Amino acid sequence: MRKVDTHPDYPPEEGCYIRGNDRSPVAVCIILRWEQDKVPPEIERLVRVGAESGAALSGTLQTENIGLEKVICNVVSNPNIRYLVMGGPESEGHLTGDAIRALFKNGVDEKQRIIGTESPHPFLFNISREMIERFRDQLTLVDLQFQGDPDLVRKAVWSCYQEEPVEFMGYRLLDPGAYPEPPMSGTITWKILQPYWEPEDEKQREARRRAQDLMERIKQRNIERAREGDPESGVGQRQDEDR
Repeated sequence: MRKVDTHPDYPPEEGCYIRGNDRSPVAVCIILRWEQDKVPPEIERLVRVGAESGAALSGTLQTENIGLEKVICNVVSNPNIRYLVMGGPESEGHLTGDAIRALFKNGVDEKQRIIGTESPHPFLFNISREMIERFRDQLTLVDLQFQGDPDLVRKAVWSCYQEEPVEFMGYRLLDPGAYPEPPMSGTITWKILQPYWEPEDEKQREARRRAQDLMERIKQRNIERAREGDPESGVGQRQDEDR
């Protein structure tokens, strides 16, 4: 069975996950609806079971945009990963599980919005369309959302490892070997924290970049003026007013 080396930077994106066997054919993604310091033990257990059962990566995901982009980046940098086992509840306000199902089924439109999801902001602006399509081609989704049994996660991971096909909850699973293309670089190029404010085309993006650069230059100039004691900078005056 063909296995390959991961990208040198694998996994390129930080997140709430455990790194396991790089040659594993499966990653486990548990949808999260709580703040990180309030994650219940049963969710943490699902993540641990995924890693202990042999997943390449096992972690939590809350958001349908930047969070999902990080998952995509990490997966496409390891061609050995061929399945995404999704579990946990739904993320209220994000509908992340719904967005993932729609992504696998429908892909994205010309604005890189996930097609056919009720998720409020399912925009994947920070990664290339090539990475999105690679993710969809490379992986098969094993949907265990709303199934809280750790044994199901364990059985799903085990099934993805098999050399001969096995039946698991309506899926026919086996390890097909590495995806037949090299690992992708898998990095987020530009973090858009509020995707619903995203410019519609490259011309608008360039205008936004110029405006951001101008604001940064003005900010730095005012800081330098303040250091030199220039009263027109407004920086020292603002600090006095804030005291």
